[in-house]
Amino acid sequence: VLYETNDWNLRSRLEEISTSYQYMLQYMKQGSNDPQRHILYQKLLCQVWEVAERGRLLLLDKVSHSYYHSLRNNRKNMPAGYNMGNCQHVLEAFSDEIAVCRLDPSNQTALEQVLKRHEDTNRYLFLTTWSNCDWTQEEDSYAHLYLTSREIPISDLSLFVSAVTLSLLSCFDLNKFYWLLDAYEHKNVHISQRALVGIAIVMHTYSDRLPYYPEINTRLMFLNERTSFAKELNRVYVQLLRSKETEKIDKKMREEIIPEMIKKVNQMRNLKYGMDETILDENDLNPDWEKAFETSGLGDKIREMNELQLEGSDVYMSSFSQLKKYPFFNEPHNWFYPFDPLHSSVVKVLGLSSKGDNPMLSMLLLSGFFCNSDKYSLCFIMSQIPAEQRSMMLNQMTQQDLNEMLEEGKTIPLQKYAERPEVVSNQYIHDLYRFYKLCQRRSEFRDIFKEEIALHRIPLLHSILFQADLLQEVADFHFQKEHYVEALEHYRELSGLQQNADLFQKMGYCLQKEKRYSEAIKIYHKADILKPDHLWTLRHLATCYRMNREYATALEYYKKIETVQPENRTVLFFIGTCLSEEGQFDEALQYFFKLDFLEENNYKAWRAIGWCSFVCGKMEQATKYYQRLLAERPLPTDYLNAGHVAWVSGLLEQAVEYYSKAIILGNSRETFLEMFEKDQDILIRKGIAEEDIPLVLDMIR
Repeated sequence: VLYETNDWNLRSRLEEISTSYQYMLQYMKQGSNDPQRHILYQKLLCQVWEVAERGRLLLLDKVSHSYYHSLRNNRKNMPAGYNMGNCQHVLEAFSDEIAVCRLDPSNQTALEQVLKRHEDTNRYLFLTTWSNCDWTQEEDSYAHLYLTSREIPISDLSLFVSAVTLSLLSCFDLNKFYWLLDAYEHKNVHISQRALVGIAIVMHTYSDRLPYYPEINTRLMFLNERTSFAKELNRVYVQLLRSKETEKIDKKMREEIIPEMIKKVNQMRNLKYGMDETILDENDLNPDWEKAFETSGLGDKIREMNELQLEGSDVYMSSFSQLKKYPFFNEPHNWFYPFDPLHSSVVKVLGLSSKGDNPMLSMLLLSGFFCNSDKYSLCFIMSQIPAEQRSMMLNQMTQQDLNEMLEEGKTIPLQKYAERPEVVSNQYIHDLYRFYKLCQRRSEFRDIFKEEIALHRIPLLHSILFQADLLQEVADFHFQKEHYVEALEHYRELSGLQQNADLFQKMGYCLQKEKRYSEAIKIYHKADILKPDHLWTLRHLATCYRMNREYATALEYYKKIETVQPENRTVLFFIGTCLSEEGQFDEALQYFFKLDFLEENNYKAWRAIGWCSFVCGKMEQATKYYQRLLAERPLPTDYLNAGHVAWVSGLLEQAVEYYSKAIILGNSRETFLEMFEKDQDILIRKGIAEEDIPLVLDMIR
């Protein structure tokens, strides 16, 4: 197949690999002892893999119409005069050129030329890097010059990091991966965090292949010794996992939070607080407003949204997904473009002041709550506003206001927040998520957000991430998001490193939520040994035994809890339930009566008292409690059981009436018959003739 590519270099490389492999086999056959044989074998495997991958790309270039292969085929048609060296000069000169343009704001033509040259250079550099599957030594040297340059704008270098990442995801190149590792050590947080996210994604993509490169393991170990690489990589790991929740959050925002907030706001608008219109200008806030705000439920929805945002969840995907139809997003590289006040799209909307101190722009840049592509969307929304109105909006926040904010230090916390490594990496992941989910060509790219991500199981990262504190973070994330299968798996891995009661409690809870009660019981017992008689453990042990229908054992644990919490209503109810299941109805009644005394109108207690009284033969008492239920909020089973009581009491006509209402309320005769059949043995024990049962059922309508 390789010979169909017409690439003589690849053919030559394959022949060299084949020759080396044959020599290795020959020496091995002759019995020669070569301690480097395994290393050579791994090296040959890597080389074969690289040749096969590049051969695959060349073959697809001939037949595929995807964007990536069209890009590779059109590389020869790129603008003349561009190469990595020329690109470096253009990017480094950009700051000086903009400074000159600011001296003469009226010369729009010069500004447009500078911006166009700068953006065309970035576009060329991004696309050629992305489509380049194998850096030459010269290209690798230039790429490292970019890292060390003090003149290249950070936004440009950030975009280049994304280009290298996309190139690696399309075709693995050891030089590019080494470059990402070097970029991670860059002093600027935007460069280092983009590189770190790229490293995580690349290692996920090539998890099976990377172990064949022992030099990568050496680099990673060295990096981990000198930096906080393990903690930072684990943080990005959790952020990637959290990004997979975006679809659920998006649905929750669209279907629950936002509609509910709109509904509550409309309700509050209609509230009348009895204000005297003659004193509206007094600074006297009605204390009922806060109460109305809380009781409306609006406060809960706002807090829920804030909590999601503070934990790093992508709460704006639903709002901005419809704002990616602008022409700006037709160019793939623009999805990764850091929000740049000097980008022509931004300058057209917000302008270029002599000092670059546009207050509205400053606020956008300071914000750490919007990812880069969403900031561009905000600008494009603003561009739809008529120029006069837009100017009025911008003038509302004057330079004096901005100076006051800066003097008072109000923007410093916001700026510090936006520059935190965890915020930078999280916002970049949001940009990636939008590219893979919203880009027009998204179906052509491998979407890692649809895949299981388990970085700590990658062989090369095992010694780095397989640590108790790091595993705990990942396990707790799954636990909090109710991914009980994944959480259980991580907690089991963690139990090999440490053992404590909290760990076993969480493992037991995961098993319990998965309805694996017998396994949960075993784990809860381990927690009970390490932290004896802990109420939480006892309560969940009781629940698991009860769900396993081991009522006698469940009763023992509920009784232990009762000694500490004698008026716990849930415990009292389940003690009564277990006693009734064990046939101890008289004792069960005592607990249900106590529950009825502690809580007014406890319908569960009434039903339990009614049923236990019926089984015990206390028909008058049973009738009394079922009458209460039928007068309040009856269920179909209440009418069914009331019918049993009436029939056994000799009131057949009333029993038939109750049975009929049970069918009507339940809206299903089949369901009624299923429930009735379960109670037939009890009716017979209470003196109902078995042969009368089908006759009575025929009476029911």
